[in-house]
Amino acid sequence: MSQVVPYRPAFRLGLTGGIGSGKSTVARMLETQGATVIDADAISRACTAPGGLAIPAIATMFGSEFVTVGGSLDRERMRSLVFEKPSARKALEAIVHPLVGNEIRRQTDAAATHCIVFDIPLLVESPRWRIQLDRVLVIDCLPTTQSHRVRERSGWSDETIGAAMRSQATRAQRLAAADVVLFNDGLSLEQLEHAVAQVARAFGL
Repeated sequence: MSQVVPYRPAFRLGLTGGIGSGKSTVARMLETQGATVIDADAISRACTAPGGLAIPAIATMFGSEFVTVGGSLDRERMRSLVFEKPSARKALEAIVHPLVGNEIRRQTDAAATHCIVFDIPLLVESPRWRIQLDRVLVIDCLPTTQSHRVRERSGWSDETIGAAMRSQATRAQRLAAADVVLFNDGLSLEQLEHAVAQVARAFGL
C-alpha cells in the first residue's frame, strides 16, 4: 500500500542586496545547496535581449535609437536616460515588469524543490514582494566595498556607480526589511560558502 505524502508548499526566500554586495554569488551557492533560484535580473535581461518580448514596446516608447543594431536594448543609453529622468525609469518598468512577473510565476509553478529563492534586486523598493515571501535574506556590505567591487567588475565611473546606488534602497532600508543578514565584507570565497551553508541549514535546505 503506497503512503500518501502530505503536500508541503515550497519555502519562499527573498534574496536581495545592493549593487556589488555579492548577491548573485550567494544565489549560486544557495542553488548548489538544493534551492531553486529564480533570477529576476536574468529574466529582465532576456526580455531586453535580441528578440526579447520587451523590445518592440521599448522602441515604440523611447525610439529606435534605444535598440542596438543587434536588436537588444542599448543599456548604456537607457542607463543614462533613467538616471537623469525618473519618469523614463517608470516607463521602462511599466514595459518590463509585467513580462518579468509572468515569467517568475511560470518558473515558480514549475519548481520541484522545497525551497525557492527569489533573487530580486529591487525587493525592498517593491512592497508587493514582501507579502509573497516567507523570509527575506539581505546580503550586506559597506558602501565603499560596493563601489570598489562594481568598479573592478564593470569599469564604471564613480559618477555612474553613485547614481546606481542612489537609485536603489538605502542600506538602512534593506537592513530594516531583512529577516536574516549576511555581512559579505572581507570574507574569502570559502568563508562566504560556509556562511551560506549555515543560512541554508537554517532554512531547511
